[in-house]
Amino acid sequence: MCAIEAGKRGGRVAVLEHSDGLGKKILISGGGRCNFTNIHCEPDNFLSANSHFAKSALARYTPADFIALVEKHRIPYHEKTLGQLFCDRSARDILRMLEQECSSAGVSVFLRAKIHEVKRITEFEVHTGNAEFHAPALVVATGGLSIPKMGATSFGYDLARQFGLKIREPWPGLVPLVLRAEDRSAYCELAGLSADVIASWNGQQFREKMLITHRGLSGPAILQISSYWKKPQEIQIDIAPGTELTEIFRDPKTPRTLAALRSEFRKTLPARFADRWLDLHAPTAWTNAALAALERQAHAWAIVPTGTEGYEKAEVTAGGVDTDELSAKTMESRKIPGLFFIGEVVDVTGQLGGFNFQWAWASGAAAGRAL
Repeated sequence: MCAIEAGKRGGRVAVLEHSDGLGKKILISGGGRCNFTNIHCEPDNFLSANSHFAKSALARYTPADFIALVEKHRIPYHEKTLGQLFCDRSARDILRMLEQECSSAGVSVFLRAKIHEVKRITEFEVHTGNAEFHAPALVVATGGLSIPKMGATSFGYDLARQFGLKIREPWPGLVPLVLRAEDRSAYCELAGLSADVIASWNGQQFREKMLITHRGLSGPAILQISSYWKKPQEIQIDIAPGTELTEIFRDPKTPRTLAALRSEFRKTLPARFADRWLDLHAPTAWTNAALAALERQAHAWAIVPTGTEGYEKAEVTAGGVDTDELSAKTMESRKIPGLFFIGEVVDVTGQLGGFNFQWAWASGAAAGRAL
């Protein structure tokens, strides 16, 4: 996106890609369908040490702008849930669109460009294995540490440090959580079951699906809260949002038995999960107070993860180049003229649902227009 915008303005632009093909993370995103933006994109959908930093770029390149590009290329798409837009066919449509836009803008792309050294004397010098590039401006769009098997490295952070820029310590975001041994033995044989829940931590909450895995918890609600969660604190899970599980017992004719309670839980939750949860949280008595306590527990089930599945399973890397180092309008370094950082390498992290792509497009456009 940055290269396209710079090329359209007459810049002589080279994209140096260290792998053998462009956009590999685009191709695997959204289950191969690419959740390319979210129509409800707001600054509140992003996590950063400076919550205001992303506002300028997001306002000047909106989801509507990217949708217009998608429609210009006649790419069919659909809204899934919560404003998430996906390709009807394949993520390859988005990659092909960006490649065509680069070509139209006169952008040169160099694949397998392994960078050995970056220097700045009067201008930037970038040395690869078999070439040398000189330019007055250098844009770093190297992503984070997530999914190392696809080639993710710390290159962008290392380069920022080389030029004296501060880094906010990165951590895995949008990542499954690992449970303690006792919770694993209690729940993980139910791997594959999912339920609609609200996952909460420190004022953040997300209502979406939770998935039980062989090592812990995943699914959209858990991935969302994982970006915010800090070890060793607990997260709270409402396993029955908007439902009063013990309401039936207000009728004096209803027998207060475990069988009746189990039947109510099964109306809301997968049967095996309902049974297991009740086995582990059976009411201490059948009094109104005990049932009220059970009800509260079902809406605030406290779980203390031991950690996350790490960068191997993380969809995004939180943290990164400190936004205090960059212009919010152009993404240019305040210390080093001509040096720009965009996308995931910056300390701006989107929630699940197309927001990280929109930040990529918006921050890329901001830098491209400033070059």
